[in-house]
Amino acid sequence: MLTPKQNFLETIKKGGKPDRIVKQYEGTYFFRGDPVNSFVRGVRSPGMAPMKDLWGTTIIWPEGVIAAMPHVTEESKVIKDITTWRDFVKVPDLIANCSADELWEPSLKQLENVNRDEVLVMAFAPTGIFERLHFLMGFEDTLVNFMLEPEAMKDLCDAIGEYRYRGMKLQVDHIKPDILLSHDDWGNKTNLFMQPDIWREFIKPGYQKAYDYVHEQGVIIMHHADSYMEQIVEDMVDLHIDIWQGVLPQNDIVKIQKQLDGRMALMGGIDAAIVDREDATEEEIRTETRRVLETYCPNGNFIPSITYGLGGTLYPQADEFINDEIDKYNKEVFGI
Repeated sequence: MLTPKQNFLETIKKGGKPDRIVKQYEGTYFFRGDPVNSFVRGVRSPGMAPMKDLWGTTIIWPEGVIAAMPHVTEESKVIKDITTWRDFVKVPDLIANCSADELWEPSLKQLENVNRDEVLVMAFAPTGIFERLHFLMGFEDTLVNFMLEPEAMKDLCDAIGEYRYRGMKLQVDHIKPDILLSHDDWGNKTNLFMQPDIWREFIKPGYQKAYDYVHEQGVIIMHHADSYMEQIVEDMVDLHIDIWQGVLPQNDIVKIQKQLDGRMALMGGIDAAIVDREDATEEEIRTETRRVLETYCPNGNFIPSITYGLGGTLYPQADEFINDEIDKYNKEVFGI
């Protein structure tokens, strides 16, 4: 029987030979609290008073809400005129504030007890280029400015892309992770937020340098986007993305699997709208999980999971039944 780490790697590899289906994030260890994330994001908790991150975005986390979120209004948005964005935005200096080895020592201690023969260490790079844009100016201004002020938007995208590169390089060089989980949602359930050519012109170039470096260091790139993105899967392969995490079932996953032929693994498929509700029944959760197992997993290079960017459902019973159904399937099909 393969270790969780071995089975994960075989699952995502073209022509790999896993001995069972990976159970969501099984085989990974999520690394938390590195200096890059702590420096920029600050300490966040439910019910906290509104705070500003180092980019100037107001962040709120009301009681009873699952996570912190940007609060962008006409009054609070950081960029009010994209043509003079440098007057409003100061890009956090990661090199000056997050390079010293001693800053990494406390957080790296958590890896001392991690058996890296059994699991893959996963670093975390949240808030990608598109997300940072709408954190700074809101969705409407972001999308309009692509069309009306392309030069200024490219300048800002380049600056965010360079910032992302520096953060990822610091994480890779210090943590030596096996996986880098990078977040940037590029669409909703039915389409990209912008035309594919707009995405290719403004968003894709900002990832090239960062993802090239991560790839050159032998680190697996897991890009989270719980979005409809059929139109750009070849571009994702171009960017060295090894795993598209968060693939929604609204995408034609079977068609994408055939198109990719193992060049990029897919992770997700379980419809949260069905399984992750307070009133979702055990039968509904198991039925949806079984649909994913029987529809996508036989085609290979697929990891069934909730489509959120981190493990865990909002209602814990959903995870319980999802994981148990995967266990049942593994016993039935693989005898494990």
